[in-house]
Amino acid sequence: MGILLAITALLSWGLGDFLIQLSVRKLGDWVALFYITSFGSIVLLPFVLKDLAPAFASHGILLWLAAIVTLFFALLDFESLRVGKISVIEPIYAFEIPVAAILAAYFAHERLSAAQGVLIFCIMVGIFLISTRSFRRLKRIDLEKGVWFAAFATIGMGTANFLFGIGSRAAGPLVINWFADIFLTVVCLGYLLLSGGIKEVVVDFKKNRRLILMVSFFDNLAWIAFSYAMLFIPIAVATGISEGYIAFAGGLGLIFNREKLLKHQWVGFFLAVCAVIALAIVTDK
Repeated sequence: MGILLAITALLSWGLGDFLIQLSVRKLGDWVALFYITSFGSIVLLPFVLKDLAPAFASHGILLWLAAIVTLFFALLDFESLRVGKISVIEPIYAFEIPVAAILAAYFAHERLSAAQGVLIFCIMVGIFLISTRSFRRLKRIDLEKGVWFAAFATIGMGTANFLFGIGSRAAGPLVINWFADIFLTVVCLGYLLLSGGIKEVVVDFKKNRRLILMVSFFDNLAWIAFSYAMLFIPIAVATGISEGYIAFAGGLGLIFNREKLLKHQWVGFFLAVCAVIALAIVTDK
């Protein structure tokens, strides 16, 4: 079950990141984030009402910490996708995996087998290869737009992955997702009111309703599936499998931009896919 949920997160995040890039370029970071989180807040509310009080009483600090970390680094994530090229930004996100794995090993005392460690490393290499259009660009990667936003976002989102993992186990997957969503919604709404951008919300929804609903659905589905996956399998394994979305998203960017995959990208694609499948098999035993 955990493997199936992690793969669901992989597919949903792949579509979600591709749609997020379209959304932030049309709507802006704050408006796009407001729509995604408000969607989750409304849809999840009926399912968490009875669990909110006990969760806050026992795990309030963890819920607040996860929400604050997610807010700050989600904005960096969105900004990197808005100003950068998805095929340049996505390889950097592969390093969310070791961040989450190190935190899980240190704080949650999770241990990976040698086979799992090797396969997670192969996933990272595959993601890097398929997402890297040109190795010559790596010499000047620090000059690419959005790269430094993505680098900091990677550390933060790896931390958020870990916090969602232990938060899901402590307070419940739906509770931690709902609290993060409602916290981000309130902050985004406050910013839009103060900046005078609230009028854009209604106008943008009328013009881009289909895009907004699609990105909101897939991004929320990804986080929920990922959170549930960590109830059944180690955080590092769930992160490793679901982070295969990076290759998927990078591939979508290349395909829809009508770019052909180069030889090393095909190698990366098959390496990442085979490693994800192998990791699923090894973990399921």
